[in-house]
Amino acid sequence: MSIYRERGQRLQSLHQQPELLILPNPWDAGSAKMLAALGFHALATTSAGLAFSLGRRDAEGAVSRDEALANARAIVEATPLPVVADLENGYGDSPEDCATTVRLAVQVGLVGGSIEDATGRSEHPIYPFELAVQRIRACVAAARELDIPFTLTARAENFLHGRADLDDTIRRLVAYAEAGADVLYAPGLTSREQIEAVVEAVAPKPVNVLVGSPSLMLSLDELAQLGVKRVSLGSNLARAAYGAFLQAATGLVERGDLSGARQALPFDAINDLFKG
Repeated sequence: MSIYRERGQRLQSLHQQPELLILPNPWDAGSAKMLAALGFHALATTSAGLAFSLGRRDAEGAVSRDEALANARAIVEATPLPVVADLENGYGDSPEDCATTVRLAVQVGLVGGSIEDATGRSEHPIYPFELAVQRIRACVAAARELDIPFTLTARAENFLHGRADLDDTIRRLVAYAEAGADVLYAPGLTSREQIEAVVEAVAPKPVNVLVGSPSLMLSLDELAQLGVKRVSLGSNLARAAYGAFLQAATGLVERGDLSGARQALPFDAINDLFKG
């Protein structure tokens, strides 16, 4: 466990550095090794990337907690980097469900994770405010009982579910911060004004921003200037990989076109990334 204690401490220190922490999202051990070889300092799992790799849809509860944690374990064991996990909604509605998920996350070597306030139900997509806060509070209590430093990220999901209510999003993030969350995150923010308002509202706690979407036009430097401490890419890298695969395969089946296949990374180049 001393290895994971060191990784947990390292992850905490990465959130305190002056530079922006870029947290890429591998979906398996191979993509994790590639990202580590490129020099990233920490990694985060992606629920969507995992779902796609299993041939399932994301955000519909199609991937179980056991499957997500097995995937996280494979990523943890692939590199010496600290790994945080997309723990979705904690795989249950109750605060105790969320707390149990945090405890199980540490058992597979994770040193951080995010809990979102989305229910997974289209008729009522976001948990009521009080319940959402109780869920984060339970996760914080579970994390504080651990021997391993665990960085808990609390996610406010309004903007991903058609509820572009910045006031309610900020109200939730502030409450999650007060409940003890270490990092605050509202995926789907797209404007300088929205991001700046969130950063100011929860300061001095760090804010994560989801990048890679065409709707967010700000550069990494501009985000850093706004006070953002961390960015992640969610399913973006997985979709980029699957997109290149689909484009090459489509050209082959529709036109007998090999140009997409010929753009593949040379065998030795990718094989060498998996040394050790």
